[in-house]
Amino acid sequence: MVKVYTVEGCPYCEKVKKYLKSKDVEFEALDIEKDEKARADCLKLTGIAGAVPVTTIDGENYVLDFDKQKLDELLCL
Repeated sequence: MVKVYTVEGCPYCEKVKKYLKSKDVEFEALDIEKDEKARADCLKLTGIAGAVPVTTIDGENYVLDFDKQKLDELLCL
């Protein structure tokens, strides 16, 4: 399951979600400002508080920000 850790109003978060939709990739968007567990999971994954967007498919490897090349590699696109 692809997860995208986001915050409301973040333009880079919107870019990631729009890109994933354009590639027909199903994902779960998790707002780290509204979801305490998502915030803790994102911090555990990256070690960086408040860093968004963070995209992961396996809970170990992740892409920080909107990095199309890394997203494609992670998602095998």
